[in-house]
This record gives sequence, structure tokens and C-alpha cells, in this order.
Amino acid sequence: MDEILINGGNPLNGEVTVSGAKNAALPIIAATILVGGRFTFHNVPALKDIESIQEVLLDMGAEVEFHDNIFSIDTGNLSHFEAPYEHVRKMRASILVLGPLLARMKRARVSLPGGCAIGARPIEQHLNGLSRLGAEITLAHGYVEASAKKLRGTEIYLDLPTVTGTENLMMAAVLAEGRTLLHNVAREPEITALADVLNLMGADISGVGSSTITINGVKELHPVTATIIPDRIETGTFMVAAAITNGEILIHECQPAHLKELILKLKKTGADIECRDKSIRIKGNHPINSVDVKTMPYPGFPTDMQAQFMVLMSVANGFSVISENVFENRFIHVSELRRMGADITISGSHAMVRGVSELSGAPVMATDLRASASLILAGMVAKGTTRIKRVYHLDRGYDAIEKKFSRLGASIKRVPAQS
Repeated sequence: MDEILINGGNPLNGEVTVSGAKNAALPIIAATILVGGRFTFHNVPALKDIESIQEVLLDMGAEVEFHDNIFSIDTGNLSHFEAPYEHVRKMRASILVLGPLLARMKRARVSLPGGCAIGARPIEQHLNGLSRLGAEITLAHGYVEASAKKLRGTEIYLDLPTVTGTENLMMAAVLAEGRTLLHNVAREPEITALADVLNLMGADISGVGSSTITINGVKELHPVTATIIPDRIETGTFMVAAAITNGEILIHECQPAHLKELILKLKKTGADIECRDKSIRIKGNHPINSVDVKTMPYPGFPTDMQAQFMVLMSVANGFSVISENVFENRFIHVSELRRMGADITISGSHAMVRGVSELSGAPVMATDLRASASLILAGMVAKGTTRIKRVYHLDRGYDAIEKKFSRLGASIKRVPAQS
């Protein structure tokens, strides 16, 4: 098991290219279940989560090739309708195979999901929506078992705007008979990316990006070639890195329109930001101003940037409040930041952050994907050496990020774990 070793204090300067978004790639790869044939996707990040969805599809009978960020999959001989526990436990996004399996094969048996321990994130809304489409669903021995002779379009109202729930129901509905209206849906760019690929495949989906999505069922789909959108959370992580180290980074192949709220908050901290069509230039300025943030579903401040922004506020000039309104257990990283000298107090869903003059390097442990990124940021600004354990979380969502940071001037490397 590897660890990340960082000697802090270097300002980051230079240019970096953002990888493809794993949260867009995963549902798009799952959508290949809907029809037999060969698909090719470009700009797919080389991540553990991509490996996990690949293993699930291989078990079902798909043929997969993945190299140089090109993911090629042939689903012509798909023969199994089960996603077993040994794969799904690694990544909760594996639940995304449920909708397309039901639509194509009329049966699905999918283990209840695992993944990061940042909250309950139940799948009742997935199951309730599939039931509304005509599926019979039972839960037994840790598995969801679903079947349907025919899926029929209907109106579905989501209690909360769930991202994977919206994606699962959208994929199930594209082959349903008639029209489906999904109300109170999530509006993340990754959902738009999935809808774009489904429409390219021959689906009839409209209203994506609003609170209601309309899906007119079609009789058949066809394989396609497509490119995965850039990762907005990786983009945001590099932006915070420039701000916190008082550096300057030009970020290529990103989508500034996907990060409006984060850009607004970073400007309030004092950072200079210039956005172009597919690039962002950000220059940090010290002292850093304290800014309050509240995480919200898109287009609000992203929960996946909360931990990274908290590190920035830990060395800001003043006092800030960070409110987590999406996941209930997403302050696990706070105890590790305190080990590095951060002054953070938790009260329910609020973190009160009082900026300190400097953080101190320390041995710390990553607890989830975004916490891993926050500890790297903390290590790069801290005085001394930081050793981060359990960086396998990092490999689920960031493609060789330590190499990218090293090229920007950080003293960072991956090393074997100490015994």
C-alpha cells in the first residue's frame, strides 16, 4: 500500500491539463449495457473506479480494452444480469448498472452499493422510480432483484435531487414504452453529459439542466463514439492549490461554466481568476480572505470541493463558517487537519474555521476521496513534512495527481507505506 510524502512551502506555478470526469465516465460506461455493439470513449481517466465498473461489465460478458485514456467496450455478447458484491462493494456508482440492465435484459440482480463512508446515500429513490416504471423489486441477502416484462413511461417525482438516481431512471426510461417525466431531478453537468451520449445513441431526452427531464421512449439504440467531459472537481482542486500556495496555474481543457460558484468564492478570497472557453488562469494572493460557504446541489457550491476549500480557510485571515448541506458525514477529514494545526470546531452540519498563520506537517490518514485531496493541499502549504496514509482513496478519483502537482513545483512523491 502506497503513501504520499510532501515537503511543504513551494508555490505552484505552471500549466496543467485536467483529466476526464470519472463522475461522467461511470454512468456513460454503464449506458453501454442498453444495446449490443462496440462503443469507444475518449478522455476516460485511469482510475480505480473505472477499473471497478470495467470488472462489473467483464463479469456480464462484455469485452473491454482500456489504454491511453481510450475506453473501448463491446456489449454484443452480454449474458449476465448480476453485479456481484465483490465488485459493487468497492464503489457505490456500480448501482448505475441497475437501470440499463432492467431496460435491456428485463432482469437485474445488483448488490447494494459500497464506496466512500460520507453518509447513508440510500437508493430508495432509484427503486421507487423503477417501480413506477413497472419493475417488480425485492431486497434479499444484500441484493436488489428487479424484473419487468415491460417498462412503461410515467411521471416520477424525486424527493431529493439525487445524481445517480436521476441517471439510473433516465437510462431505464429511454427504452420504456411511452413518455417519462422525471421531476425534481439533479442538474449536474455529468447528467447533461450522460443525456448527450444517450441522445447520440438514439434516445429522445429533453429538459436536462432544468428540474424536469422528459424522456420519450424509443425502440432501439445504437453504439457510439464520444468524449468524456473534463473533471470539474479536479479543476477546482488545482484552483485551490494555486490560491493556497500563492502560486499561478493555467488550467487547460476545463469547463469554467461548470464551476461558477467556486470561482465566485475564490475571487472573494482574493485570488485573481481569468476564464476563457476551455481554460482558467488563477493567481493566488496573500493574505487570503475568509469566506463562508454552504454546499448545495448543482449549481450551488459543490460538496466535493468542501474539504479542499476548508483547507484554504484554515490558513485564511479571519473566521469562516462552512456548512455541509448534502452529506451528513463529510467532516471526517477535520480531525486530520487539526493534527496539522488547523483551528476547526464542528457543530452539527457547520464547521467554524479560524485561520492560523501556518499549518505543520504531520502523519495523517485519508478517510475518503476528497479528504485525500484536502490533505495533499494541506501538506503543500504546511511547514515541514506530511505523510498521507491510505491514498488508495485518492486513486479512485484523481488520475496521477501527485505527478501533476510535482510538475507544478510541489515537493511531492508516492512512496511505499512504512511498516
